[in-house]
Amino acid sequence: MEQTKALNALEPFLALSKSATSPRAAADLVTRATSAPNTFLFAELLQTPQIQALAASPEFTSYLTLLQIFSYGSYGTYNATPNLPALNDTQTLKLRQLSLLSLASDRSSLSYDALQNALGLSSVREVEDLVITAIYAGLLHATLDPARQAIQVSSIAPLRDLAPGTIPDMIGALQNWAGRCQSTLGDLEEQIKSIREAAISRETDKRASDKKLQGLMESMGEFDKGLSVYQRDNLTRRGINKRTMADPLGSAAADETMDLDDLLGVEDPAKRASKRKL
Repeated sequence: MEQTKALNALEPFLALSKSATSPRAAADLVTRATSAPNTFLFAELLQTPQIQALAASPEFTSYLTLLQIFSYGSYGTYNATPNLPALNDTQTLKLRQLSLLSLASDRSSLSYDALQNALGLSSVREVEDLVITAIYAGLLHATLDPARQAIQVSSIAPLRDLAPGTIPDMIGALQNWAGRCQSTLGDLEEQIKSIREAAISRETDKRASDKKLQGLMESMGEFDKGLSVYQRDNLTRRGINKRTMADPLGSAAADETMDLDDLLGVEDPAKRASKRKL
């Protein structure tokens, strides 16, 4: 939103540049554009032939340099460059605001001392006033922290032009960042693959263990069944041997009446009835 507003504010000066055929008119256009409210982007005006023609005018070439500083320079650059036009109050405030944006884009926390030195301010109060004007202008979102003598910046508006040669550097930085992202994704994929393989291995081992345990349980069941039959047969043989020892003659009637129920201690119903009569 702030960027659209700044571009719209520059439109009248782009239209006026077509009629600024003399160096003096072009220089005057630079002064008016940098002094106007809401003009924070100057790349399009800087690229117009009439403004670029100022480079061939020794008298007004400094206005081209001034517009370049407003476009992608800083207040410190202005002070370090000799023979530049003097700034009026509006230009001074705007250049300091633009310089504040550049400083805030590199750090989330700015000390009062650093801003005071970088922006040519004489007191802490001036630092706070400048930050407040930038906040109200929508240039950045920040919080003043007088106790720590610092400014906490949460976001800044995209209202600075790119300096010449910046795009290749940005492309290189983005390519390096993309390479690091690809490397990180590759490492994550390897870790995910390792985790999946470990999970499959654990599941295979678990199934093998369960199958082995099931086999052991089935074997134990067959063993218990066989043992029960063995005990039953053994008990039967023991009963027959006892009867044989008690009746050496091997009475046929006794053999016929002997069955597994007698051996197991189950009393015949007829015998139980005879006992009751007695």
